[in-house]
Amino acid sequence: MEKYRKHLLGLFLVISMIFLLAGCGSSAEKTNAKSNDKGAPAKVNIALNGKMGPLVIAREKGWFEEEFKAMNAEVKWSEFTSGPPLLESLASNRVDLSFLGDGALIAGLDKKLPFEVIAQTGTGESNVRILVQKNGDIKKIKDLKGRTVGVPLGTTAHVYLIKALKANGLTTDDVKLINLQPDDAQAAFESKKLDAWSVWNPYYLNNVEKGNGVTLNVNKKIFAPGAIIARTGFAEEHPEIVQAYLRVYKKAADWQIENPDEASEIYSRATKLPAALIKKIITAEKPNILFTEESINAQQDSIDTLADAGYIKKAFNYKEQIHNEYIDAALKK
Repeated sequence: MEKYRKHLLGLFLVISMIFLLAGCGSSAEKTNAKSNDKGAPAKVNIALNGKMGPLVIAREKGWFEEEFKAMNAEVKWSEFTSGPPLLESLASNRVDLSFLGDGALIAGLDKKLPFEVIAQTGTGESNVRILVQKNGDIKKIKDLKGRTVGVPLGTTAHVYLIKALKANGLTTDDVKLINLQPDDAQAAFESKKLDAWSVWNPYYLNNVEKGNGVTLNVNKKIFAPGAIIARTGFAEEHPEIVQAYLRVYKKAADWQIENPDEASEIYSRATKLPAALIKKIITAEKPNILFTEESINAQQDSIDTLADAGYIKKAFNYKEQIHNEYIDAALKK
């Protein structure tokens, strides 16, 4: 397991170096911001993190473009499969607004990368599970000892796995971790090269529905809260755009709750998965951008757990990382 801990530390070091190099471009960024005051549209880089969530709805509906047009701003979209590569782009000023799962979020905060936590995506209670082979001999978490487990390192699925093992008297040293992004892990799981796979939706439910695997009972409720973020330099230059971003995000989240069938169709086109399956996922837990004590405590537990496991340098106070001023201002309008 030590080599995977070193892998993560190396990844975080690379991100830190990118952050330092990105600082060299700060003058150019300020120059661009000034030119926007003279009439050139501000460029807003919004990143999708996966193929589901309110950002996908808002892009489909054109709501950001509509909102930002009145503010003389233009949207540029990018897409990422998970949080760690998104963090690298954010650190090099190629992402301004997005959201992160708890794994990438905590890693970024630990390395003091240039972003603000401005809202949450939800508690993430139904977001992640551990899949095992349907007809295999793994029936409970303790049976994972000595087995091969696929997981994208540094993600919310990784944090979930660490917490699930801890709740059952194990650590990641007790399993054989294989670092795989979801699409690669899917092939490995189907070919039975993996005994287990820690992953988020829609992957785990799709495999359960297709009969490819079953989820393990963790014997504990594990939350995986995500966070909505803004790059620090961008937020300082354009607080009104950050507020508008939150208003549109909430509009899309509320629309999803009120229109689950149409939302499922939109996600179905993005994921190539059945709309009926998607509907089960998005109705299992409602998005909520307002911080709750439950989600804050869950995030603090994740921070403490990762610090104890040696994946981050030391624990820190999550409440002190939250910037409520943007959402407070956004919801007043």
